[in-house]
Formats: sequence, C-alpha cells, structure tokens
Amino acid sequence: MNPKTVAILQARVSSSRLPGKVLKPILGNPMLAMQIERVRRCKNIHRLVVATSDRPEDELLVELCQALHVDAFRGSLENTLDRFYQAARQFGAEHVVRLTGDCPLADPDIIDEVIRFYFKNECDYASNTLDPTLPDGLDVEVFSFSALERAWKEAVLPSHLEHATQFIVTQPSVFRLASYRYGRNISGLRWTVDEPADLEFVRGVYEALYPTKSAFSMSDVLELLEERPELNAINRHRERNEGLKKSLEEDKKFLKKE
Repeated sequence: MNPKTVAILQARVSSSRLPGKVLKPILGNPMLAMQIERVRRCKNIHRLVVATSDRPEDELLVELCQALHVDAFRGSLENTLDRFYQAARQFGAEHVVRLTGDCPLADPDIIDEVIRFYFKNECDYASNTLDPTLPDGLDVEVFSFSALERAWKEAVLPSHLEHATQFIVTQPSVFRLASYRYGRNISGLRWTVDEPADLEFVRGVYEALYPTKSAFSMSDVLELLEERPELNAINRHRERNEGLKKSLEEDKKFLKKE
C-alpha cells in the first residue's frame, strides 16, 4: 500500500434530482454512513476524506463525519476540481482515489483492484469508467496528484470544473490513461442513487443482505438479483452519466462566448 494514497469521497446535500440523498436512511443509517463503512474496508488506501462544500447545508455532512471519525474537507460547491485539488493538497496525497457519495454499494475489493491496476500500469490515471464493464455505482478513478494539479492549473471548461477528472480523461496525448475491464460486461446494471427509484433499489439490496452479512460483496448482490429479478426492474429506466452530458452542453455555451 502506498502511504500517500488518499481516497476522496465527494458528497453534498444539494442534489437536484434527489435532494439530501446522501443523508437518506438505509436501515436507519444515513446512506453516506453506509458507504463509508464499506470504503473503510479497503486495504490499499491510507486515508479517507469526505470532500463537501462550504455551504451551510453541508454542515450536516461535516457533523456526520465527525461522529464517524472520518476526515472532512470543505470547498467550492460548483468547482469540484478545485475542491478535490485543495483536499488532496491538504492531506498530502501523492495518489488520489475519486469516489462519489451516491454509490452506497461501492465494493472495497473492486476499489482495491483498480488501485493495484493503476500502480501496475504506472500511469497518470486509471479507472473502471473509461470503458465501463461494471454496474453504474461501482465507479473508481485513481490518478496522480501531479495530474490533478495540472488539471487544476489549466482547466477552464465548465465540465472540467464540475467533474474533477474530465480534463484528464479527455487528453490521452497528455496523460497516460489505463482502462480497467472486468471479466464480463455487466455495465447495464444500475447501482447508483440519483432518483427515488434508485434509493428503493439500494434499500432492497441492503434489507436482503446486510442483516446476515454486513460486508456483502458485488458477487452477493449479483446472486441476489438472480434470485429476485424484480429488484433489477425498479430503476432500469435511467441513463448512465446524465450529469456529465448536461455539463458538456454547458461547455458548448461557454465556447460560443469565447
């Protein structure tokens, strides 16, 4: 384990599609707390930091982190890239693992595997999102602090500022990128939480698995879905990366003004 590998989990209360989703209860606990419990089982990260905004409503997230004894960082709401950079710099990261607070089914084994993949490939950036093969909601990105710093210095497009790694992933001629692929393609599954139907799905998974196996894995969820296919039908209608597509539209408006 590299002692300077810091996982930064971005979270905020002001979600447009499902306000306050990171604090919505799952088995009586805030959704973010359940995700933190899972991420803490990772073996290849040295530190976990929740990066939230400096807005008053996100004080609730800081209080939750304090109760869970997890580091919290507060920065810009709109400029996520700056928030990530400042958090990484404050906590002395040499390598950064980017996670998002809408993924309560995050799998620590997958996170560790992508981190190993990153170091093995000696790249600037590695993820399981460049060519998705895993369910939406198990996203992991790993990148060097130097790549993040360059993005922070040079990025200007709205999508680059709102999505912390967009500047990096759109420049393969500048950064060494590596794409982690799972053994089979199950990217059509949706395990992230953006809307009420997503939360209903995740609650169903937790209610079925957590009471008897709190450290359930991706394989356990897949087995559950084979036994109960009706769970899969709850939130199948949503499209992957809708937020990024909106940001790319903002880029077009920005470039027209230039």
